[in-house]
Amino acid sequence: MTRNIGILGAMAQEIDEVKALLTEKTIVKIANREFVVGKINNVRCVVAFSKWGKVAATITAALLIQEFAVTDLIFIGTAGALADGLKVGDIVISKRLVQHDLDARPIISRFELPLLNRVYVDSDPDLTALAGRAVSNLINKGVESMVGEEAVKEFNLNPTLYFGDIASGDQFVNSIEKRDEILSLLPDVLCVEMEGAAVAQACLEFNTPFTVIRTISDTADHNAHVDFGRFIIEVANAYSRAIINEIMRLV
Repeated sequence: MTRNIGILGAMAQEIDEVKALLTEKTIVKIANREFVVGKINNVRCVVAFSKWGKVAATITAALLIQEFAVTDLIFIGTAGALADGLKVGDIVISKRLVQHDLDARPIISRFELPLLNRVYVDSDPDLTALAGRAVSNLINKGVESMVGEEAVKEFNLNPTLYFGDIASGDQFVNSIEKRDEILSLLPDVLCVEMEGAAVAQACLEFNTPFTVIRTISDTADHNAHVDFGRFIIEVANAYSRAIINEIMRLV
């Protein structure tokens, strides 16, 4: 089967350089969204900006699956660290995803997906392993190859790769109190963002393999808003380009 890989980023700035990798590209506009179709390293890809939040990302993922018949879906972007030890520039690849703001008690248990009888959605193991090999290759080569020496020094980048749980919710977590609340309820979660678990649910219901790759941009506390904007522009975009390019080289 010929692969046709969908690539989503929650912010336009997180995938600008991924779009630049595409050759033979065409642009398709559906539902106020722009889908860029082409090839990266001779692998057919469709790249799109998911828009922020769970509902918007679910719509974009569903369009990728239904309108473009993607065989795999990769979500790439940034996240705030929850687990102790994670630092800015680290990379987390999902094993499972959970919606930390989903609560339909007393009808069903907290965090449980209605009618699906589960709390977590598992990433596709093969696609996750492929992403892990790509990230490991880049880290071994040196982070300077992704972002340049100036950014490495400015943000003190020395990335470590983690595999684990990622939580999603319709809020930008930027307080110690909220960070601690999520960890008290979901202690295995490594990082928090706003889209991944919703995309995971869409992929589950469409039976589409997926993985989520998140670069740690902040520590999800009171300093989150200070670091976020510049990190997206100067680091996250370059990370996305390098990681996606390496994945397509390995496919």
